[in-house]
Amino acid sequence: MRKLGYLDETHGNEFCPKVSRRTFLGGIAAGTTFTILPRVALGGNNHAAPSDKTTLALIGVGGQGHVNLFNFLQMDEVQVVAVCDVNREGGGYISWNWMEGKERKVGGREPARRLVEEHYAEQKGVGKYKACKAYADFRELLEREDVDAVMVAVPDHAHAMITMAAIERGKHVYCEKPLTYSVYEARKITEAARKAKIATQLGNQGQAAEEARLIQEFILDGAIGPVHEVHVALNKRFWDPPKWGSRPPETPPVPDGLDWDAWLGPAPARPYHPAYHPWRWRDWRDFGTSPLGDMGCHILSTVFKALKLTYPTSVEGECVELGPDVYPRKFRVRYQFPARDGLPPVTLTWHDEGFKPPRPKGLESGRSVSGVVYIGEKGALMGHRLVPESKMQSYGRPPKVLPRSPGQYQEWINACRGGEPAGSDFVAHSGILTETPLLGNIAMRLGKKLEWDGPNMTFTNDSTANQYLHRKYRDGWTL
Repeated sequence: MRKLGYLDETHGNEFCPKVSRRTFLGGIAAGTTFTILPRVALGGNNHAAPSDKTTLALIGVGGQGHVNLFNFLQMDEVQVVAVCDVNREGGGYISWNWMEGKERKVGGREPARRLVEEHYAEQKGVGKYKACKAYADFRELLEREDVDAVMVAVPDHAHAMITMAAIERGKHVYCEKPLTYSVYEARKITEAARKAKIATQLGNQGQAAEEARLIQEFILDGAIGPVHEVHVALNKRFWDPPKWGSRPPETPPVPDGLDWDAWLGPAPARPYHPAYHPWRWRDWRDFGTSPLGDMGCHILSTVFKALKLTYPTSVEGECVELGPDVYPRKFRVRYQFPARDGLPPVTLTWHDEGFKPPRPKGLESGRSVSGVVYIGEKGALMGHRLVPESKMQSYGRPPKVLPRSPGQYQEWINACRGGEPAGSDFVAHSGILTETPLLGNIAMRLGKKLEWDGPNMTFTNDSTANQYLHRKYRDGWTL
């Protein structure tokens, strides 16, 4: 791989809790420079000694990268020692706090570094803190032996490159969803994580939520009987699609402080345009993974866990408004899963904008179908509530049989420190989970039903479809 920088990322996160914080672009109060001190200097038993902390570096500190940073800074057992981004500092990043508007945030390595140093200076009660280094090149950061763990929050097309580099250096990894850009990359990352025996976590925050446990417990309790059908219903995205069906014609100058060649990474070269950066890259085939890839790992995680799903045996896609460079917004994808562990075969259908799912039996008039609907032999579950609502009221809550999560971020840090694997561990869950929406993208592209041999990673009824399981990288880049 070329020695280039990494990419910034602004993934959506509807599950992330609010974190109280000062404005991250505020100045740091004047005073003395601070370096890491032993536990006794930090106030006794209320603080972890530096030697007891998990040292963390964050790669990609745009919108979602900053959200993750805010959360990790609240954890006493974590010490953020480095941040990394190909963008020194720039605006236009999305804010997930809708009260601030959509594209109001400033992101990049320098704002992130200032946030870290301001946070620790305020926490320690000192004027200045100077122990967080900002990098433009992720490889330079990963050479640091004092970094235990790495968060990766870059655009989809570079997830695998950075994640693999971290795994090869023995770092624990938290990677934003989806785990990779291609099915082949997901398989390779999963295998590498298994061999490295590191702690991993995908950034699909909803898997740690109470609602996810309730859905699984309703199904375990037999509330709707054996499930044979699942429907996912999504509405229009909150952002508008690109106004071009192909690449934009303008070639504006690259903003000062942004290394555009590094941002492109393994993707095909093209001129800079704000239609791609800082966060609208997700609509473009060269950089994102479509609305299905964007939300699939969030929404399908609980489906996979509740129904013990692994590889589908087939996938079929249909869509409208398919362009050469832009993913469709209106589509439907259908997966077939075989019987497993005494459970019946399941048909899983994703209905995106423009396609409507069937109404579950008993759903009250006036109620729309939304979210995930599980259809069983004895009834239906929409989200984490039984249908109709009268059945929910009479049934109540299912028996509490699953352990609850301490939180998405805490799960991973606990695993880094020798605890149980996190809930979205690459090997146990999120590797094969990521492959599933990416298979749907291929089926949409070809507009046909594809038979899938998951263990051997091949389509059995159309050899031409196999070319989309991976793509050629730009010269100088290898996985």
